[in-house]
Amino acid sequence: MPEPARVPGRNDPCHCGSGKKYKNCCLDKDDAKARKARAQAEAAAAKEAGSAEALKTPPPAPKQSTRQPWKGPQNPRGFQRLNIPRRSGGS
Repeated sequence: MPEPARVPGRNDPCHCGSGKKYKNCCLDKDDAKARKARAQAEAAAAKEAGSAEALKTPPPAPKQSTRQPWKGPQNPRGFQRLNIPRRSGGS
């Protein structure tokens, strides 16, 4: 039974034989290669599924508008207007 390819850890020696740690040598190259392969696989899957129909999302449901007369007219600033004059002077 063949041994599966082992992915080196970040602090393991690099598999290319440079003597550096994997994170300082080939980690970025291997990640870029994996990202490219993943993007190609996703593009192929989207193409098979019909990309136009797969990307469409249904429109959101309309917001319910209920009449609530007990609330009265709403002030957009959030504070009620008071018609009480300010006090002046003091003691």
